[in-house]
This record gives sequence, C-alpha cells and structure tokens, in this order.
Amino acid sequence: MSETDTFIDEVSEEVRRDKLYALMRKYGWIAVLLVVLLVGGAAYNEWRKASDRAAAQALGDAILAAEEQAEADDRKAALAALDVSGDASAVVAMLAAAEGEDGVDALQTLVDDPNIDGLYRDLAQLKLVSKAGAGLDAAARRARLEPLAIAGAPFRTLAEEQLALVDIDDGQTDAAIARLKALLVDDEASGALRRRASQLIVALGGSLDAS
Repeated sequence: MSETDTFIDEVSEEVRRDKLYALMRKYGWIAVLLVVLLVGGAAYNEWRKASDRAAAQALGDAILAAEEQAEADDRKAALAALDVSGDASAVVAMLAAAEGEDGVDALQTLVDDPNIDGLYRDLAQLKLVSKAGAGLDAAARRARLEPLAIAGAPFRTLAEEQLALVDIDDGQTDAAIARLKALLVDDEASGALRRRASQLIVALGGSLDAS
C-alpha cells in the first residue's frame, strides 16, 4: 500500500470518527434516555410486584389474626375492622357473614369461586371445614384439609391443627398427638396455635416433653 493510500485511509477513518462523535453529541441523549427508561421500568415492575406480595401477605396475616379470636362476635368485629378494598373486601365480608348460623353456603360459594384469589379460597375452605354444622364427615374434612397442609401453603399450620382434630374423630389419638407436637416446634405456628396445641395434647393424655 502506498503512502497516499495510507493517508487517504487515515483521513477517511478520522472523518468517520468525527461523524460518529457528532451523531453521539446530537442524539446520544436518546440512547441514555432509553437506557434509563428500561432500567427504571424494570426496577418499578420489581418494586410493584414486591409491594403487591407484601400487601397480600399483610392482609393474610391480619385475616388470620382476626380468625384466631376465640369468640364469634370478636371474630366478626376484627374482620369488620380490616381496611380492605376490591375483591378482598367482598371476601372479608363473606367471612364475617359466615360467623352466623347460615354461613355454610356463603363459605362454599367462596370456595367454589374461581375469580377469587386462591389465598382467600383456601381460607374459606379452612373455615368451612372447621365450622360446626357444615355437615362434613371426617373423610370429607381430611380430603379438603390435606391440600391446605402441604409445604408452602399459606395456612398450613392451621390446616395441620384441623387435621389433628380429624385424627381424634377417627380414633387416631397417637397420630393427633404427634401432629400437635410437631406444631409446638413449628416456626410458622402462631403463639395462640401453640397454646391450643399444648392444651389439646394434655387433654388427650399426652406429654409436652420433647421426647
């Protein structure tokens, strides 16, 4: 390659570089804006998902706390005091109404409604199984409770408590005591649930020692 060709190539390269820099100065802000929008949009979506999960969990905890009240009137009052909107408000209203004598049909309707979040259907199922007058025998109660007691289910420990009651109805006292003892050392079990489990173990003639 001659010196002339080399010089032309170098000049052409400089011209291309100058054009590129000019374009970057003129339109570079667009690329920066696109990057900011993409990163910001992804961050917002993650924040929104995390916020939705936290809100759903907080609502579930509040409903659980209301459901753990000993008296029906106290449960109704606690449910009525919850700050909810949309589908959740309808669910909470149904749960409160189900504290009455005619609540079985309302709970079953809630369990069968595919348009309601599974969290609330599970809670309605749990409440239906534990409700006096639901007309469910031990086998039917067990069949409804077992899916609620799988690992990771939101109301797993409460379902385990109800399964212990089913064990008792089936005459399986040892199985019930073993299930209740497992709840005593379960990190997800609430203090109220552990107290109920302890009382039931003693009532069944069991021992509270670790062995």
